[in-house]
Amino acid sequence: MRNSQGDPVLFKNDKEKEMKMTRFTAAILALASCLLFNVVPAAAVHAQSSAKPAATASKLVDINTATADQLKALPGIGDVYAQKIIAGRPYANKTQLKTKNIVPAATYNKIAGMIIANQPAKPGK
Repeated sequence: MRNSQGDPVLFKNDKEKEMKMTRFTAAILALASCLLFNVVPAAAVHAQSSAKPAATASKLVDINTATADQLKALPGIGDVYAQKIIAGRPYANKTQLKTKNIVPAATYNKIAGMIIANQPAKPGK
């Protein structure tokens, strides 16, 4: 179709043009909403998970000084593992629980974020 000046006509009338613009705007808004609702919850979850380690850093259980009861409070650690941890002290680092076969790898993976192996202060320093 061509108009009176001979130019091609893309829309038959103004109503069709308005409908296409409305559909386009609705599609853009729907896309923006989907992106927003997918990004915002992910950012909130990331912010919560980032804040969690900082809050629990002060509550880490020191495997070199913890009591049997403190060790048993960790998931997967019962009387037997608590006694094995105490008997194997001192630990240079927490991964020695796994490398010395004190606890199984699956149990270590559960507690790795909850424990630390602090070294005693050396006298005279």
